[in-house]
Formats: sequence, C-alpha cells, structure tokens
Amino acid sequence: MPSPHKDRRRKPSYDTERAVAELAAADQKLGRLIERAGPFTLRLAATQSPFEALTESIIYQQLHGKAAATIHRRLLESFSGICGLDGDGDPIHFQPQELLDCPNEQLRHAGLSHNKALALRDLAAKTLDGTVPTLAKAKKMSDEALIEHLSQVRGIGKWTVEMFLMFRLGRPNVLPVDDYGIRKGFALTFLGLKPDAKVTPDLLAKKEQIMRRAKKWQPWSSVACWYMWRACDLAAGKVVQPE
Repeated sequence: MPSPHKDRRRKPSYDTERAVAELAAADQKLGRLIERAGPFTLRLAATQSPFEALTESIIYQQLHGKAAATIHRRLLESFSGICGLDGDGDPIHFQPQELLDCPNEQLRHAGLSHNKALALRDLAAKTLDGTVPTLAKAKKMSDEALIEHLSQVRGIGKWTVEMFLMFRLGRPNVLPVDDYGIRKGFALTFLGLKPDAKVTPDLLAKKEQIMRRAKKWQPWSSVACWYMWRACDLAAGKVVQPE
C-alpha cells in the first residue's frame, strides 16, 4: 500500500529470509515464483498511528493507487494550516478531533466521496472513544481480535483490517483470500492462468483453493501473499521494485 513517507519505512520484525526459504522448500511452485520475482521487499510504515494507517486504507478502498494518493495528499494538505509541516516539508497528519471539527466541504474538496467522509468521521470518533486501539494495544491483540474490533468502524471490513495487519503491524501469517490481486496471482501461479488472458471472475482462484494451498504456507502466509501480488506484476510486465 503506497505511503507518502516511503523513507520512513522499515523491514518487518520477523525473519524474512527464513520465511522465504521455508516457503520455497514447502511449495515448489511458489519457490519458482520467488526465484522469478526476486527478494522479499515488503516495508512497513514506521510512524503511522492506527488512526493514520486506517485513514489511508479507507481512502484507498476501490480506487487506483494514483487517484487515491492524490486524494490522500489533498486531504493532508487541507489541514496544513492547522497541523503545519514536518522537517521534510510534508503536511503533518491531522488528529481525530481535527477531522471531526472540519467542515464537510473540506472533505469533498479533497475528493472524498460522501460514504468515505462518513467512514473517516466514524473512524475519528471511534479512535477518541477507544474502540480503535492505540498502536501499543493493537500490537498485543490477536489478528482475529483486531478484525472483530476494527470492523465496528463504518467502512472498515475484514480486508481493510488484513491490510493493516500486514502493512502496519507486520503480522507474518495473514491470508486475505478475498483480495483480487491475491486471487489473480494464485490463478497465475497455480491454476494455469495465462499472463495475457482476459481475466473474468470464473478464472480467479476461489477462497477454498487458496485456503487449501495455504496450509503449506504456515506460518508465513503474509509473505506468500506478497508474492501473489508480485505474480500479477510479472504478468503485467512490471519491473518489481522495493516498496
């Protein structure tokens, strides 16, 4: 997931080299994909609070990356008069109360839909009332508990929390079986989908197929899923670059 502060990203705390080696040994087809795609370069946002990370996730839902990044940047910039700029000249992220206090026109001008504006306001309110845990508390909660807890926020479902688990908390064994890229990457890697095929829903991997194969991936499903996304990049002829 893109971030406006790529220089403030870090490696996951788990042993990524061990994870890649064990996956390649456990699943030969995945091993061949790993060899083609290259090193595991997932990086975590090092400084985002749960509120900041989930704000970004909500904005990115169902949008192409470039469009979402533009909206995210506009929203941050719209608060710069209140929040100021950091040492790099980037706008400092707004706090929950500042979002609740801002007019609807400010959110619309940034490019947010009505539903996303409502979701962000609910996220802010539930951050203030403690429904959304602090980062310290989130780190102590299980994946399942966080999914249940954060899904209480309007506009946040299981997928959004799974992205939070993978890209903010660095959990090693997340399996987002409903993610389009993972379903397509799985089909490319394991089901014989041709890179130049026109992808229709019936050609994508089914949830049960992914879960069955993923028994081989324990306890490194997050790493295997990252390589499913890389399979999509390879099929599209994209050069895989560190995030």
